[in-house]
Amino acid sequence: FFLIYLTSALFLRFGEVKEGDVVRHDGKTSDGYLEHIFKHAAKELFGMDVKEITYKALKNKDFQEVTLEKDGETLLRFAAAYGFRNIQNMVLKMKKGKFSYHFVEVLACPGGCLNGKGQAQAEDGKPDKALLNRMAEVYTAIPVRLPETNAQVQKMYQDWLEGVDSKKAQETLHTKYSAVNQTSNNLDIKW
Repeated sequence: FFLIYLTSALFLRFGEVKEGDVVRHDGKTSDGYLEHIFKHAAKELFGMDVKEITYKALKNKDFQEVTLEKDGETLLRFAAAYGFRNIQNMVLKMKKGKFSYHFVEVLACPGGCLNGKGQAQAEDGKPDKALLNRMAEVYTAIPVRLPETNAQVQKMYQDWLEGVDSKKAQETLHTKYSAVNQTSNNLDIKW
């Protein structure tokens, strides 16, 4: 699991791993941080404390949407796009200006990280459903710790990034996006 690997890497950098130190983020599976970011944004931007979120499947189970609404107005719209087909559809919609999300979580593996090609498969090369279910059970049994309360993350901010709001933290962890001029050559990928 990437998250466990990343957590272990932090421990190696900032201390030893002890039993019970492995934690997970808030979310329904080992996928990305969509759920945590959604809840954090709702609290920070709109003062709303969201306990549980509901995913709405759109075209398929690997393309889902989460919205925060108040008084009939949509305040936040997040999407989870898993698998290359959904990523390709997302890029096409973005090009057409028909993709109105505030945040999109993109994972290459259909079904999310637990279904990735690095995971155990049956002899026929297909995912082992029983093993996937067991891995999901084991993952959800790991205690949840919010990233902002993780002592190792706080130590990393202080020791390596020189503080949460430091110039080094801003330069290292933040970016700005701007439109890129389209070029046409044979190496362009056509989505």
